[in-house]
Amino acid sequence: MVWAFFFSSLISIFFSSAAVAIQPPSPPTYGVRMEQAWIPMKDGVRLAATLYMPDGAKAQEKFPALLEYLPYRKDDGTAAGDYPKHAYFARRGYVSVRVDIRGFGASEGAPPEREYSEQEQVDGEQVIAWLAHQSWSNGNVGMFGISWGWFNSLQMAMRHAPGLKAILATDATAELFHDDVHYVDGMAHIDEFELNMDMAEGWTGAPDYPTDEKVLGPRFETPPWSLLYLKHQHDGPFWRERVRPLKEITIPSFLIGGLLDGYRDNVTDMLMQASGPVKAIVGPWNHTFPNEAEPGPQIEWRNEAVRWFDHWLKGRDTGVEHDPRLVIYVQHWHAPDPSLENVPGEWRREDVWPPKDARASTLFFQPNHLLAEGASQTDTHQLKYVPSIGVEAGFWWGELLSDVRPVDAFSLVYDSAPLPGVVAILGRPHALLRASATAPLADWFARLSDVAPDGTVTQITGAGINGAQRDSMSEPRDLEPGKVYPLDIEMHLTSWVFPKGHRIRVAISNALWPMMLPTPYSMTTSLELGGSDGSRVVLPVVPEHGAAAPAFSAPEPSEERTDLKSEGFPWPGEWTVERDEARHKTTVHWKGQESGEYPWGKEIDYENLTYDAEDAHPETCSVRGEAETVFTLKGRTLTWRGHLLVTTDQKNFYYKYTRELLKDGTLIKSKTWQETIARDHQ
Repeated sequence: MVWAFFFSSLISIFFSSAAVAIQPPSPPTYGVRMEQAWIPMKDGVRLAATLYMPDGAKAQEKFPALLEYLPYRKDDGTAAGDYPKHAYFARRGYVSVRVDIRGFGASEGAPPEREYSEQEQVDGEQVIAWLAHQSWSNGNVGMFGISWGWFNSLQMAMRHAPGLKAILATDATAELFHDDVHYVDGMAHIDEFELNMDMAEGWTGAPDYPTDEKVLGPRFETPPWSLLYLKHQHDGPFWRERVRPLKEITIPSFLIGGLLDGYRDNVTDMLMQASGPVKAIVGPWNHTFPNEAEPGPQIEWRNEAVRWFDHWLKGRDTGVEHDPRLVIYVQHWHAPDPSLENVPGEWRREDVWPPKDARASTLFFQPNHLLAEGASQTDTHQLKYVPSIGVEAGFWWGELLSDVRPVDAFSLVYDSAPLPGVVAILGRPHALLRASATAPLADWFARLSDVAPDGTVTQITGAGINGAQRDSMSEPRDLEPGKVYPLDIEMHLTSWVFPKGHRIRVAISNALWPMMLPTPYSMTTSLELGGSDGSRVVLPVVPEHGAAAPAFSAPEPSEERTDLKSEGFPWPGEWTVERDEARHKTTVHWKGQESGEYPWGKEIDYENLTYDAEDAHPETCSVRGEAETVFTLKGRTLTWRGHLLVTTDQKNFYYKYTRELLKDGTLIKSKTWQETIARDHQ
């Protein structure tokens, strides 16, 4: 007993000492000083940087650098949003740095030929080296960012850029073909990003916005990226050469994702594959930072970032190595509501992925359109392809939605019996189909929903598969009409608690437009039911309540620049649907607007997209896009415009893009790109 007491005392002392050793994150002890700098590249081009410096530092005091590296114009486009992030870090002893990539904003040079180009990555390595060797630097560099900032943070980590010691990445993916916005789930997708980036390639930088040919010419003449992407319609070297396997990431990676974000799957991929330490938080958010997320609950992420970077860049033991590997929000049922302010639910921790207490629950499609645990009798269910359905199901497997019954009406739908008790899921459901089509090309989509007792349907998640990519995304092959193929549709990461009395619904369709452009053949598809390998869904079921997660801080007030004002549109913007039932034609209109005010003038951005589809002629869809940005400056007004038109027939995409620049209402520069591109299993 004495020895037992002695050892228990030692253990208690050890853990008490360990707890005392944990250091709080760096406090806000510095002021903020903004400095502009040029970072030279080896070829003579200079990249423009804004350095948010810790003001009031002691002589010879050294700091780590935190890099955010983007094309989105640091001096106007992101200036208002940059300050609350970078100033927060500067006050806590970091030189926080915002750099425009080559050819964008204030940086010199022509834009690269594509996103995430080799040039961008080589430049990024030189930027990191420059930061690591400045007189104020302690030699350690971290990267952070959202979307594009995550993409290039991952890619710099994959390249093992010297000096880069840790990253924090929000909302992006390493699967450039399957997950990015050009081919969602491997299928052709066009949205406002194409409009924005294709026009932005032609802009010059603030505050002067020069229009002389030396500066403007190389940017304005850069071919639109959407044209290049339309020429690469399946996976392969074009998409793969930009990234390396996730296992090659050896530096510490802190990931933030959202269950309403189209890029969320990369978080769990990293948890399973990355070689370095990984910490992740996944909330019920869309494509945004968690402190300003809509819907909420919002949390403060910047203090978590400081804990992370303090540990890996300053050598302070802030306890991050003892944090859960994953903290994820488990969503509870809510009625479909695009304006929902806060998603009901609870946080839970998971230290391994997949969760150790998850079990696969298989529900088979039954001849009477029920979902049940037992294998069904043999049957065949047929579905006529209606290419114009899907708008109510969202634009990229994200965002809050309205009731999806209008899409379900043109789908094969399978419902469970009312649940006798609560069912919770966490992970990626699979729809395992045995399917055939009467055409050589077909897409299949599986959506998982919660059906309330009053019939209301809340979509939870889903995914699609291009039938030609059933065996390989890089070597697509025609379907043999009438042949039955096994298809595995791995739905996107989700969490959900189905209440007692609700039903689980799986809906299968061959269109999800305008998220994906329609396939060009009229057809009927079939699902085969029956036996242990009949069409079915596999759900990742977990206990209703998991391990409790550490509490997050509420968002802190953000510092704002008083000389700037920015008003953006909330994703996904505004859309309306027009259906011509007599001609079986449907049109979707989308629009968005944002604006900014700066010391040198005002900017207003307008974007709209019009999607057309005809059910009797699925080969003849079209996408028309118009973008306009007006800079009202002292003594002049500059207007950049972009006009995008993509039409189709059974064999080709017909592409046209025009970029224009007007000065005081008079056209001073214009260029058009027009090409016919063969459809390649799209």
